[in-house]
Amino acid sequence: MDTRPESLFKTSCFATAVYRALIKLNPIRLVRNPIILITETGAVLTTLEALFFVENIHMFTLHISLWLWFTVLFANFAESIAEVRNEAQADSLKKTRTDILAKKRDKDGNIVIVNYRELRKGDHIVVTANEIIPADGEIISGAASIDESSVTGESEAVIRRAGSEQNTVTAGTRVLSDQIVVMVTTDPGEGFLDKMINLIEGAKRKKTHNEIALTILLSTLTIIFLVMIISFQILGSSYNLQINISMTIAFLICLIPTTIAGLLSAVGIAGINRLMKRNVIALSRQSVEVAGDIDLILLDKTGTITFGNRQAHQFFSAKENEKQNFLRACYLTSYLDETAEGRSVIELLKSTNPEVLHPIQETVDFIPFSAETRISGMDFSGEKYRKGAVDAVEAFAGEKTPLNLEVMVKRISEQGGTPLLVANSRHILGVIFFKDKIKPGLSEQFDRFRAMGIKTIMITGDNPITAASIASEIHADDFLASATPEQKLNFLKQMQAEGKMVAMTGDGVNDAPALAQADLGVAMNAGTQAAKEAANMIDLDSHPNKLFEIIEIGKQLLMTRGALTTFSIANDVAKYFAILPAILAPYFPLLSAFNIMQLRTPKSAILSAVIFNAIIIIILIPLAFKGVKLVPRQAAITLRHNLLIYGAGGILLPFFGIKCIDIILTILKVVS
Repeated sequence: MDTRPESLFKTSCFATAVYRALIKLNPIRLVRNPIILITETGAVLTTLEALFFVENIHMFTLHISLWLWFTVLFANFAESIAEVRNEAQADSLKKTRTDILAKKRDKDGNIVIVNYRELRKGDHIVVTANEIIPADGEIISGAASIDESSVTGESEAVIRRAGSEQNTVTAGTRVLSDQIVVMVTTDPGEGFLDKMINLIEGAKRKKTHNEIALTILLSTLTIIFLVMIISFQILGSSYNLQINISMTIAFLICLIPTTIAGLLSAVGIAGINRLMKRNVIALSRQSVEVAGDIDLILLDKTGTITFGNRQAHQFFSAKENEKQNFLRACYLTSYLDETAEGRSVIELLKSTNPEVLHPIQETVDFIPFSAETRISGMDFSGEKYRKGAVDAVEAFAGEKTPLNLEVMVKRISEQGGTPLLVANSRHILGVIFFKDKIKPGLSEQFDRFRAMGIKTIMITGDNPITAASIASEIHADDFLASATPEQKLNFLKQMQAEGKMVAMTGDGVNDAPALAQADLGVAMNAGTQAAKEAANMIDLDSHPNKLFEIIEIGKQLLMTRGALTTFSIANDVAKYFAILPAILAPYFPLLSAFNIMQLRTPKSAILSAVIFNAIIIIILIPLAFKGVKLVPRQAAITLRHNLLIYGAGGILLPFFGIKCIDIILTILKVVS
């Protein structure tokens, strides 16, 4: 079953968007967008004038009326097609929830076929190749290649396996190979897809605080232009200027910021859509925009910056001439060890010393790790091999740790690592340096956001020496060491009191208070339920890099809105100076010198501006959907760049566009 969103360019989607645009012509619906409502009012008045006024202005007024209606329709179409785009994705997600059956494992281990709605938190389900995963959960057994395109839009399959960081699966995704056992982590209606669908469907109508503020600004500008037009009309009557109602209305519509008013909702909805494609649950639409204002990021270390489980990093032998014996002992003590630490020893040996990985043919006795003994290992060929905590291995071997290894053990501990001694029943052979590995790509992202003026601070319960080492490795600006949950929360509040907009990411119960307090709280999906409930976003992929992507999307949304607002206002100012001289030149010949584009007549100038005003909305719809490209640099530099591109472009483009349309109207003899 193909669950990908339907293309917007298919006839059905386009037709739906056009139908929606027509429905939105209802003035009651347009009250929330005063500028487009004024445009529609102007369209109604010019239509009435075209139907009932004298013949010599009939065709001109009819053209004005039609293009004003097109302006309203194009503005409605921009919002409608954004809604259809999201609904297409919502529908594709809903299809994945239709009549999915699950193979639930009961208490006796038997498989029972049930509907996905009957699954509850804690249930175990079995999913095999070519089956759709019926509920969100964590893989507790097995590994599989999974197609997540129905949710993320990414066509490349991903590998999910038990016991790894990537052990979470999402309802509606498809297993392509192998078999996995999944523990359900959400009740019906509370899963990732359900929240995504609710977010999509809730993105249609609600305005954010920034949108409301911008609407107020644009409405204020509209009132100013309205006063100008009324003054212009009064002044014109004093000089017996023959400016009819249609020309006055058209002039007003050309001046008010119809471009940004028509694209404002589309920009917001498109931002939500971009976030969903990053595999992130946003629990509120406002949180997406808050992400754009963030200037300080706090990151918990364990499970966020690091993987949260120890992995073998390096081997240190007690005696150099016995190194091969030590490495072989490392292999034997980890051969049947299914813990993350045991598997990491085997993986490190494969990459550094594969010659010690001889197959074991004899019968062996494996001794698993326990909290009481704090050691594990193997009895093999009459010899006993163990690895574990320093004091436990010393007691097993009956000797103290050699001095050189004792120094190494201390050094490993100071670096925030974990030393595990390896011994046989007679001697301590060496130490394995276990380290909680840092997730890849963090240092580059930290550098990228530093260029944008965003500060990054790592928070950890580790000692200051360990914290300083890790902070330096990931290029963090600062760190807070030995931090308790209370200290995390108080530090965050202090930053907010200093006027910072703070983002926090974490995964543990101890992170929950800070996640709830932060302006933007992002919880790792692999983390605790308390962290997920406290945050206002959840990263399904459980990688701190996702926080940077979220902030980029928020900043891109604000930049796109700002760029289009700059263009729209510059556009309106340019239209004023482009067409006013052409309108007044017949009555004040001295103004002909300012008609630099040599527009043919006042009617041609007005109609050309109205047509340009309508067409530019359609031209800018792709930019509203895609967003302005975000380049990592200081805000002041970005502002200057946008003013140059969209400000200067907004001033120059109307002159060129209106002149081209005027030439076409002249050739077609549309107006006299």
